[in-house]
Amino acid sequence: MQVRIYQPSKSAMQSGRGKTKFIWLIEPVLPTPRGPEPVMGWTSAGDTLSELRNQLRFATKEEAVAFALKRGWKCDIEALECRRIKPRNYLDNFRYIRPQDEERQTK
Repeated sequence: MQVRIYQPSKSAMQSGRGKTKFIWLIEPVLPTPRGPEPVMGWTSAGDTLSELRNQLRFATKEEAVAFALKRGWKCDIEALECRRIKPRNYLDNFRYIRPQDEERQTK
């Protein structure tokens, strides 16, 4: 079975990143595509792996990888990109930067 190991990003309903820093999730890569059921039109699949979503939580990446390898699962590890914050102050909202100066700053 193929699984994806990743750190979740914060949801749109969160203002902080408190509960996402130290959590690693294992989520199965679904082998069968989802499709509408012919009778009711609900989305269904031929497997029950979608029920594992957000259920396998680990404190560290190493614990998650060890858990997956112990069961013989192939794992893809996705690292979360670090958030870069540019320091700004109130004056920067009104500062005019000429286009040629902006090019020099990005280099």
